[in-house]
Amino acid sequence: MRLPAAVLAVSIASSLLAGCASAPQRGDAHAAAAIAPCPDKPKWGDPTAPRHIHGNTWYVGTCAISAILVTSEAGHILIDGAIDSAAPGIEANIRALGFDPAQVRYILNSHEHIDHAGGIARLARDTGARVVAREPAATALERGKGDRGDPQFLTVAPFAPVPSVQRIGDGDTVRLGTLALTAHATPGHTPGGTSWTWRSCDAAGQCRDIAYADSLTPFSDKVYRYSDDAAHPGALAAYRRGIETVAALPCEILLTPHPSASDMFQRMGPQASKPLVDTGACRAYAAGAAAKLDARLEQERAQPAPAAH
Repeated sequence: MRLPAAVLAVSIASSLLAGCASAPQRGDAHAAAAIAPCPDKPKWGDPTAPRHIHGNTWYVGTCAISAILVTSEAGHILIDGAIDSAAPGIEANIRALGFDPAQVRYILNSHEHIDHAGGIARLARDTGARVVAREPAATALERGKGDRGDPQFLTVAPFAPVPSVQRIGDGDTVRLGTLALTAHATPGHTPGGTSWTWRSCDAAGQCRDIAYADSLTPFSDKVYRYSDDAAHPGALAAYRRGIETVAALPCEILLTPHPSASDMFQRMGPQASKPLVDTGACRAYAAGAAAKLDARLEQERAQPAPAAH
């Protein structure tokens, strides 16, 4: 069902607030000390210890697939769920930081592929959280598979369906206590691709704009052609608008569904080799995506269209 307003809100009774404060510093220090190195070419489900990003924002995903936890005294918001087998590890990472998975009130999604949505059904069941997504990702989540509008439709595997996904529109905001996460339509990699932005402040009062920018790579099966507007009306134009949207996001800290896409691990923690804060990161990420899309279109122009299936 479509939520009745542009703002999703939840009231948490004061009796539920106990124990939901920010994680203690000892939890953060313990997590940092426990981080194990990931292999050079990690698999989607390879586990890794959680990482502190900034303020109330934490990495709780795997070596290869992001899951982001944003915390508050009113409960927490989780973005993405990796694959089904990674869900217990995500919950364990949340606990390792000193938080209770049962206090996750919302689960958001970047896009409707198994590597980012496969664990959402289990995580929603375990936590009782509401799942929120932009259309058409919401329908794909409920079905457990996208449709021919997905460039990778013929090659991506189905995943566990998610019942009763709540719809959110472009520019709408999910609110929970002091948290406010805004959805931005960034289709192209999938039709329902969505980027999320929020502001995170640390204990010293230093606030940063964080952008979880969705994947923008023009990957497809052997049939889909981005240049075929007759088969996919408006899809290419929407893709370009999505890239422009990412370039314009409020973005001091860039996060991505695949950590390797933005060197996330190299920018986190005391051993970071690159700066965490980069006000030009989203623009550079979008420029790289635009170049890849242009290269793909040039390739399509040079090759005949495959036979229709």
